[in-house]
Amino acid sequence: MDRRSFLLKSASLLAGSLFGMNGFSRAFGFEEHESKTFFKARMALIIDDIGYSFSRARQFLELGVPITFSILPRLASSYDLAVEIHDKGHEIMLHQPMEPYNSNLDPGPGALYVGYGSETIGNIVEENISDVPFAVGVNNHMGSRFTECRREINEALTVVKNRGLFFVDSFTSSRSIAYKVARRRHMVTARRNIFLDNHLDESAILSQLHKLRKHARKYGRAVGIGHPFPKTARAIERFLSGRMDHDVSLVHVSKVLCT
Repeated sequence: MDRRSFLLKSASLLAGSLFGMNGFSRAFGFEEHESKTFFKARMALIIDDIGYSFSRARQFLELGVPITFSILPRLASSYDLAVEIHDKGHEIMLHQPMEPYNSNLDPGPGALYVGYGSETIGNIVEENISDVPFAVGVNNHMGSRFTECRREINEALTVVKNRGLFFVDSFTSSRSIAYKVARRRHMVTARRNIFLDNHLDESAILSQLHKLRKHARKYGRAVGIGHPFPKTARAIERFLSGRMDHDVSLVHVSKVLCT
């Protein structure tokens, strides 16, 4: 390469670095700023085991934030609670009872058991959905055994999908395949990340809420499941009053689902 060609090429590269790269840097900086400005990680709270008590449910309604209520079927207050919660603008799911490994635990009325035929499973899930008006999704109550069984969970999810509902795997067993089966069936779905109140202590529950927020920050979304205990409600209230950051939104679980 002669001296004139070398100088021309060098000038071209320098111009590219001054203008092209600077333009790229500005574009990247704007994109980063835009992301920080407009994107918020999302965390969803599901309160399970609704249906036994109006007062236990209302303590969460009074928090004034988006919460998804998962209602057990065929209980005395299931239908009326679904109506009241819906009227307050909150999201409702069917909390479908499923067989656990511990035979001493009773999942309650309307439960699904391993070994049931497809027609039996279908009829039970259909009846349970009808018993919880305004339900837009389903998650499992107990079910550590049932959610590990491919045929049975597939039959249950067939009804859920055909009814146009989403599914959240409560993930009561580390070997649950429910979420994976739902994904393979191209269902709108999610999996629980953190249980809030396995340890029924207000400070411990608050710590779990902070872990859930940290998970949401890292992955963009997070699902936490709690139960209608007064200590859980108080911990959520403390969490909300002490939250100083603005990069995580509390949303209904339908806003954090995968397709």
